[in-house]
Amino acid sequence: MDTQNPSAPPRAQSRIAGKNHPGRPNRHPHSGVVHDNTRHTTRFTVIGNHLAQHPELSGLAIGLAVYIQSLPTGARVDIKTLAARFPEGPTRIAAALRELETHGYLRRTRERTHAGRIVTRTISCNQPGHHGTPADTPSRPTRRPDPAERPPRKLLPAVPQPAHTSPTLLRTAIDLLVGLRRHDSRLLLSVTDTEHLAPGVATWLERDLTPTAVQHALSADLPPEDLRRPAALLAHRLAAQLPPPPPFRVPAPPPDVRHPLQNCEGCDRAFRSPGPGRCRECRCSHDGGRPA
Repeated sequence: MDTQNPSAPPRAQSRIAGKNHPGRPNRHPHSGVVHDNTRHTTRFTVIGNHLAQHPELSGLAIGLAVYIQSLPTGARVDIKTLAARFPEGPTRIAAALRELETHGYLRRTRERTHAGRIVTRTISCNQPGHHGTPADTPSRPTRRPDPAERPPRKLLPAVPQPAHTSPTLLRTAIDLLVGLRRHDSRLLLSVTDTEHLAPGVATWLERDLTPTAVQHALSADLPPEDLRRPAALLAHRLAAQLPPPPPFRVPAPPPDVRHPLQNCEGCDRAFRSPGPGRCRECRCSHDGGRPA
């Protein structure tokens, strides 16, 4: 009688389906689609399942959405162009585009061009409800700003005005302002700013200050950060730190005029006079003792 081995199974046991590798799909299902995928490296478009498996869109609408999203920016997607590309007629294509508009995959707006024409702009949304980056959406043509619409230039603070305008004094003031950039490169002024500040510098020079003193007052103790408006800072200093006028001085008397020596025509004595004639004694005797 043969002996039995209780540790050896009587026949080969098969693994229960579904328990071989939990969580791993079956590689060879008995029915349904089998994917034979190859990874794309060029010329591909990423399409979300929310579009590819949309429960309410028709197959034509899904296909048109995929085709439109694969086109480059600026391609024509009007009904006539799409009808020439696909076998469906304009009526079915127009209905499919309306489906995409209803579900947010297309936006169509009407805009006026620079030439005055009204055009329809189509915007494709690969994920409705989310706004893409400016690179994903076509940008509007840039419009050259009208000079009348530009914001007005900020005016500079008023500066003191000299009591007497002198071309030489203004020229010295302009040279002083132009030379400020040699002391601090941030004090680079435009022609307009220089012309505005020159009268203020001339006022300082008019009050008996040397150009070196004015230059030091304008360029010393500047803030360490960048100067956004150096001309405005200089205008403020010219007005806020204006020194008082010099004290009044009594004008010196004019010097005595020394006339040249002349020979008297009466007594031949020398006397000082602006022109030839008689001395004082001769004029008195000649007029009867009365001084001329």
